[in-house]
Amino acid sequence: MSRRLLATCGRRVGIFVLATLVASCAVGPDYHRPSTPSPDSLTRAPMPSSIGTADTNDAQRFTQGESVPRDWWHAFNSPSLNDLVERARAHNPTIDAAQAALRQAKEDVAAQRASYFPTLQASYSPSRQRNAVGTISPTLTSGQTYYTLHTAQLSVGYVPDVFGLNRRTVESLSAQADIQRYQLDATYLTLAANVVNAAVQAASLRAQIAATQATIEADARALSILQQQQAMGGATGLDVAAQAAALAQARQNLPTLQKQLEQTRDLLAVLIGEPPSQAGNVDLDLDTLQLPSTLPLSLPAQIIRQRPDVLAAEAQVHAASAEVGIAVANRLPQFSISGQYGGSSTQFSRMFTDDNLFWGLTGTVSQTLFDFGTLKHHQRAAEAALDQAKAEYRNVALTAFQNIADTLYALDEDSKALAAAAQAETATRKTRDLTQQQLEFGAVNALALLSAEQAYQQARIAKIQAIAERYNDTVALYQALGGGWDAGAEAK
Repeated sequence: MSRRLLATCGRRVGIFVLATLVASCAVGPDYHRPSTPSPDSLTRAPMPSSIGTADTNDAQRFTQGESVPRDWWHAFNSPSLNDLVERARAHNPTIDAAQAALRQAKEDVAAQRASYFPTLQASYSPSRQRNAVGTISPTLTSGQTYYTLHTAQLSVGYVPDVFGLNRRTVESLSAQADIQRYQLDATYLTLAANVVNAAVQAASLRAQIAATQATIEADARALSILQQQQAMGGATGLDVAAQAAALAQARQNLPTLQKQLEQTRDLLAVLIGEPPSQAGNVDLDLDTLQLPSTLPLSLPAQIIRQRPDVLAAEAQVHAASAEVGIAVANRLPQFSISGQYGGSSTQFSRMFTDDNLFWGLTGTVSQTLFDFGTLKHHQRAAEAALDQAKAEYRNVALTAFQNIADTLYALDEDSKALAAAAQAETATRKTRDLTQQQLEFGAVNALALLSAEQAYQQARIAKIQAIAERYNDTVALYQALGGGWDAGAEAK
């Protein structure tokens, strides 16, 4: 009889749970993507279709509406650079940390989803006891003083999600997992950009060091000539002293550049996940790099959907929206169902005979009646957090468009600066060479050569810096457009 009754109760509970699930709803606002700025163009004035010139091998053409390639650094046509980026992606600890954070967020979602279903627990408890038969009634029907009691029990618990508290919680955690996924994408993008920029910086410093060393050699030769001319009466002591000062100044610039190069090498080593002492040779030459001949220029609507920081800000809005639903559900009645089925006997083999069975079924409804406004203020706080997330999302989107506009203007001006630097280097080199020839024949004094040498040194280093700046702003454009990362692909 008891088993039939238990089966009947079980069927009724199942029908009740099914009806509850069908009738339940998720309170609070349903998520809608926030409105975003939708400019018609990325810059105030139309950008030229191309920048640079083919004569100097720095021409770059913009391709409207094209997405950023996922491995955009390959556009620099440097196998060594590609290897550095791949090593960084494989070994940088920042990537490992971001991947672990994403895995944790996914597990939190999976754990919360389990609350959709009942929980089942089993227990077995043996105990050795003695009855106080001289004072109170015996515990056992047999009246035995000493006995061993075996109790086994199954417990079922279920919390019907009547108002969507669990669903909104899963929704919030899922949105937070999306945030971690987009932050991982941003980490990949930032790491690749940092590696490329550091490699370009190291190459630029090595070129500047080479230019400075060449200048030192030229100054030393000029000083030797002046000393010979002074011995023959063709130059004054002032000329020799001025040239010696120029040589000392050139030598003074060298340690600063070498210090910056070593520090950049250390940075590269850390980016690829190795101690500086074990990184090996990671140097590149500027002439082994190639400016990408075409640059993608995504449409404004594409940019919103491919920048990791914008997507993460949108996911934060989603999480905040779900938190409002959680706050509303917490103010409504909470339901729970629990059941127990088991047996108890002094003999292990007789625990589940009819006379030793027990069961129970309990339903609970609870409602907070008075809490001095605690739950109400929690809801208002969640609504304020949603407004904040929407405002921050709009700010991130606007900043994204600013980054792109700034980079496009920078690239345009970089091309002009590089062209001017190349012309200045050519002119000052020719002037320096002619002046040195005239000095050897005694047609000019040492101060003229000193002035020409300094002008050439400055022009040569300025051109190297302009080339590096052009590379860095090209990287900045790829980064500003979102870097082409496929959200979450690297976490699989």
